[in-house]
Amino acid sequence: MNQEIIRLDGITRFFKVGTEVVRALRGVDLSIKKNEYVALMGPSGSGKSTLMNLLGCLDTPTGGSYWLNGMDVSKLPDNELAEIRNKEIGFVFQTFNLLPRLTALENVALPMIYAGYAKADRFQRAMEVLDNVKLTDRVKHKPNELSGGQRQRVAIARAMVNNPSIILADEPTGNLDSKTSVEIMGLIEEIHKAGNTIILVTHEEDIARHAHRIVRLSDGLIASDEMNGEIRTMNYYKGS
Repeated sequence: MNQEIIRLDGITRFFKVGTEVVRALRGVDLSIKKNEYVALMGPSGSGKSTLMNLLGCLDTPTGGSYWLNGMDVSKLPDNELAEIRNKEIGFVFQTFNLLPRLTALENVALPMIYAGYAKADRFQRAMEVLDNVKLTDRVKHKPNELSGGQRQRVAIARAMVNNPSIILADEPTGNLDSKTSVEIMGLIEEIHKAGNTIILVTHEEDIARHAHRIVRLSDGLIASDEMNGEIRTMNYYKGS
């Protein structure tokens, strides 16, 4: 279980804004092992969102190297990054990012289209992961026919459908009420227990406390990286 899944060496990310250079990340070193549950925290402007985009292969660094599952992905062209994203990373967003015209089943199966699976295989696998998140009774429903919690469960099922190396959850409870947040965090916990690596991006301390390790950013650098001594655990149960 000590297999390193992510390694960042001296990662920098600079942006030009007019004549100014914004140094969003200023030399980040980070290692994450398989099956870790890590929370990334930091105030606005700390570099947290930039780091998340780099970890998710949505952006490339200005300098340094990013090794994902033994491959240096820091200098790959966009088309290869897109392939890596689809295969290795499952995204869960605050705003769900579901396609409104597609059913829950079709939304979940979508990443498998890009991965080249046949339709029957896509739908079979999509049904499996929808069952894992207890939504088999909602497979034909479109997003506007689902509650916020159900939409986030569809999004989590979609993130898991290609068996990714990492689940990257960006403020996954940001648009949910407190009861539904409990359910979603419980579900993410179950996914972690099943052997998945979770990276949770949040600005909320009580959400971060579900993670086993908390990495805090400040001014483009890692300010602290500590094991969490007060892990909050929640049992996932049926609900909406």
